[in-house]
Amino acid sequence: MKYSYRTTETCSSQIDVEVENGIVKDVHFTGGCNGNLQGISSLVKGMKVDDVIARLEGIRCGGKPTSCPDQLCKALREMR
Repeated sequence: MKYSYRTTETCSSQIDVEVENGIVKDVHFTGGCNGNLQGISSLVKGMKVDDVIARLEGIRCGGKPTSCPDQLCKALREMR
């Protein structure tokens, strides 16, 4: 399943994620800190959706109430 999620309160504006049988197959962030987001995308590929959420949910960026990794978790929760 492929899903596009419009982020809020982050430098990235959109996350495109592909999940198959509960496993993250691909993640692409539009905008944001390119190197960091490529790293996050690479690290979560092959992980179970539940494991990604357990590790990244609630991470904040500076004084913001959310972050790109936290927004990825929101996208994954919406996909369910």
